[in-house]
Amino acid sequence: QVQLVESGGGLVQAGGSLRLSCAASGRTFSNYVMGWFRQAPGKERESVAAISWSGDYTYYVDSVKGRFTISRDNAKNTVYLQMNSLRPVNTAVYYCGADHTPITIARMSPTNWGQGTQVTVSS
Repeated sequence: QVQLVESGGGLVQAGGSLRLSCAASGRTFSNYVMGWFRQAPGKERESVAAISWSGDYTYYVDSVKGRFTISRDNAKNTVYLQMNSLRPVNTAVYYCGADHTPITIARMSPTNWGQGTQVTVSS
């Protein structure tokens, strides 16, 4: 098991930016594929972005392409989500997830989850 702690959420106006961080501890971070997910009020959880073990490969849901960037620093055991040009529809609790395989990340069922961080975008 790896422990995940998200931070960086908050209240921002539309068009603004936030950078989320997810710090991992407990296991070798570079052994994990990492994903960011979100759940808006009254909606199902959805995948936002994912990144491979070394950071060579990334995935984004279509709605955030060109605005969000996922990255990781294996030396710091941290994955980031830079969010630019935020929109009110991006309001949600954002979670990071970790697993050894991209399959569970793609299925939104990673073994390890963080507690989530609230992102609120005002119009």
